[in-house]
Amino acid sequence: MTGSKSKIFVLHENSVWVEPLTAAFLDLGLEFEEWFLNEGTLDLTSCPPLGVFYNRTSASAHTRGHRFAPEYTGLVLDWLEAHGRTVINGSRALHLELSKVSQYTALAKFGVRTPETFAIAVSPDRQSTADRVMKVAGSKFGDEPFILKPNRGGRGVGVQLFQNSVAAYDYIVDGKSPTPLDGIWLVQKYVRAPDKCIIRSEFVGGEFLYAVRVDASKGFELCPADACQADEEVLGSRPMFEIIENFHHPVLDRYGACLAMNGIQIAGVEMLIDEDGEAWTYDINTNTNYNQEAEAACGYTGTSRAGMHAIAGYLGRQLDAHEELTNIA
Repeated sequence: MTGSKSKIFVLHENSVWVEPLTAAFLDLGLEFEEWFLNEGTLDLTSCPPLGVFYNRTSASAHTRGHRFAPEYTGLVLDWLEAHGRTVINGSRALHLELSKVSQYTALAKFGVRTPETFAIAVSPDRQSTADRVMKVAGSKFGDEPFILKPNRGGRGVGVQLFQNSVAAYDYIVDGKSPTPLDGIWLVQKYVRAPDKCIIRSEFVGGEFLYAVRVDASKGFELCPADACQADEEVLGSRPMFEIIENFHHPVLDRYGACLAMNGIQIAGVEMLIDEDGEAWTYDINTNTNYNQEAEAACGYTGTSRAGMHAIAGYLGRQLDAHEELTNIA
């Protein structure tokens, strides 16, 4: 981690997800460097290079064999921030990326409605954990379906829908459930969306970029990146990802305020609309990806309306501002 030329540094643990951003950097003629933070050595006596640092580490790192990438990234972010570097999606953003509970408490401060949720600390004894889950689900949701999800998730991995508490009990006792990375299960009210779709609102530089409708009828693993869709069979005529032209909703201003307060410049925030037209928000993705096919259908490709081009342009402006301050100093 050396060098004196001011540039954009991308901190990540998934090269495939960075490829579209790299293409946007090249298209805009921006100087950049990747820091792959799955593992490494951090010299705390050293001084970080000059530039703008963009954190793209994801809560789903463990699904790619990068179990401790978020923890290592956290150390690097602390180091950068201690030296006063410009960090996009810094340590607070990483904290929210790794905890659904932290996301919900942050959203609640701005009056954003989230599904009724209960956090349950796991026990070494699976039956004890299952008993706790069944008790909470049974007493709070009765015979209604509910969601069991890990507090530290990513890409929807580990999210399960249960029709009753007994089914969740069996799932945990039988050893079918993975142990959540942070030891916390979330038991969450299942909110039905009549169209079986969610709405993901994208923000870049703190500004609303666009909203995309995501078909969730086939499950909860809804990563929009093209790499995530490569092996998926597309069924029916409705595209899985479809940008909503001229989308407006009162909750967008609250999203923007929440992101700003938590030092999150780039994110995708997911909600669904129930049968009564009420919006329920359930996820903040600080490592956001974009579906290029959906963007192409709207004519966004290669323009500032495309997600990765918008990010590259924003980071380029941040770099210009950094260099102006550096020259003045």
